[in-house]
Amino acid sequence: MPTRTARTAWNGSLEEGSGQVELSSSKIGTYEVSFPKRASDEANGSTSPEELIAAAHSSCFAMQLSAVLSGAGGTVESLDVRADVSMGPDQAGGFKLTGIKITVHGEVTGIDEDTFVKSAEEAKTGCPVSKALTGVEITLDATLES
Repeated sequence: MPTRTARTAWNGSLEEGSGQVELSSSKIGTYEVSFPKRASDEANGSTSPEELIAAAHSSCFAMQLSAVLSGAGGTVESLDVRADVSMGPDQAGGFKLTGIKITVHGEVTGIDEDTFVKSAEEAKTGCPVSKALTGVEITLDATLES
């Protein structure tokens, strides 16, 4: 399986700085990021790690659910998946993700409501992004350049 890459160029302090996150593998865009906009109710043209996690999670979940539903005998006409990722203070200091809510509406033939709900639960625990968000080992290679 391939490795996908994004990179961020950041300038300045947390409070006054800003950056650009580039979706390097796909080359489909570069997006502004800043902590004041990240912590604000209005994004005002900037993205955030939480929004990017929400995008990753909703798309991964949709793919996984499509596979699970097909395996259960359903024919997926459409899925509308939303992931809401919340951030808040961490009692240990700083911030943390405080919750992710996935909402899905589907048009699927060949299955009933109970099968749809059970399939959604299976997809929630089975998608790779869900697995990563339950706890992942993180490694670091840091270099200070002058």
